[in-house]
Amino acid sequence: MHVHIIGICGTFMGGIAALAQAAGHRVTGSDRAVYPPMSTQLAALGVDLIEGYDPAQLDLGPDMVVVGNVMSRGNPLVERLLDSGLPYTSGPQWLAEHILQGRWTLAVAGTHGKTTTSSMLAWILEHAGLDPGFLVGGVPGNFEHSARLGSGRHFVVEADEYDTAFFDKRAKFVHYRPRTAILNNLEYDHADIYDDVAAIQRQFHLLLRTVPGGGRVIANAADPRLDEALAMGCWTPREGFSARPDVAADWTGRLESQDGSAFAVLFQGSQVASVSWPLIGLHNVDNALAAIAAARHAGVQPDAAAAALGEFRGVKRRMEVRGSVAGITVYDDFAHHPTAIRATLEGLRRRVGASRIVAVLEPRSNTMKRGVHREELGPSLDAADRVWFYRPADLGWDLAGVAAGMGPRAAVADDVGRLAESLAAELRGGDHVLIMSNGSFDGLHERLLAALRGRHAA
Repeated sequence: MHVHIIGICGTFMGGIAALAQAAGHRVTGSDRAVYPPMSTQLAALGVDLIEGYDPAQLDLGPDMVVVGNVMSRGNPLVERLLDSGLPYTSGPQWLAEHILQGRWTLAVAGTHGKTTTSSMLAWILEHAGLDPGFLVGGVPGNFEHSARLGSGRHFVVEADEYDTAFFDKRAKFVHYRPRTAILNNLEYDHADIYDDVAAIQRQFHLLLRTVPGGGRVIANAADPRLDEALAMGCWTPREGFSARPDVAADWTGRLESQDGSAFAVLFQGSQVASVSWPLIGLHNVDNALAAIAAARHAGVQPDAAAAALGEFRGVKRRMEVRGSVAGITVYDDFAHHPTAIRATLEGLRRRVGASRIVAVLEPRSNTMKRGVHREELGPSLDAADRVWFYRPADLGWDLAGVAAGMGPRAAVADDVGRLAESLAAELRGGDHVLIMSNGSFDGLHERLLAALRGRHAA
């Protein structure tokens, strides 16, 4: 089959391309911006890429067109596709019909932690010799690719609640029909798609309706919004998890180090494993508990799962150290929601103690640009000693007002180049610089490291 993918360069659709290629299909694709690393990864797979959305690309005569959710009505290529009569589908639907059919699907859903937890789970199954397939929204350090077909029975998928396509406004995860479903948490996000948190809860309830009675739902026991979604109806045995000592759950963690880099795993009150690993933060202990619980449902015992996590290398752009100059450490993190920002900073604080933390944030997501979380933004940065905000030109609210409310420790910059220079001028040995964005931040990480090297060389 010749599969042509429109909007191929996003992580999810690029993963679909890799899976289709591995399954023996001929794959071509197009995107508005074809650039590394996805362009080079796809080229290495032999996928022919077309720059832009020229309707003439349909003259290739594909057997199936897979349409990414970046595409919308009114786009000339979309209009040509609809007029052409060519068969088309969404990425999630294609995945469900051509890859997940007949496999044991383990889906990881939630507002936060999906990529990290999916990567942990895939690695646990791999470490156990099960050769799982997977599709995650990042690059796991243990695999170096975001998707793999795998020869085993199991397939791990990051189950996103974002909408599927212009012709299917349900959440992506509704298509996956998992046997094992992790529900990490549920908060309001994606303000461009959902009017309120209740709309997201309804999508989670649709997911619950697809999990079989012989499956397993593994849910964060400390999340009241998940409780509300589960109360709408759940027909599957479920297990709760929580790293919080004040929350009753089937799976709990007992910290053996303050920063979460070592902890005991308890199931129904009895210790079943112990984890010592490179990750930090209570949020990652939660992620690990969920992954261990899901792996147990798939046949991997907790002690074996814990041993695998001891070798887990994390995920790119999740507290990833990008470099260190003269004792100044620069991190890259994907956090862009106040809850994730707070959790990431608190994890770093537990690790570095009294050392100075400088937080640098780009409010880039659609929800952030709409100002939905502006009241929560300042408090989410409480663990930082110094805060720099970057103000995008299309931000629709008063970021300077938020910074002013935080006092002299917060500042706003309108230019990434000048931001890098300002940071380099004020940083000192022992500082930890946490740069947070769900985009590339116009290369701020490397700009800052270059400025620091230049300053210290001088």
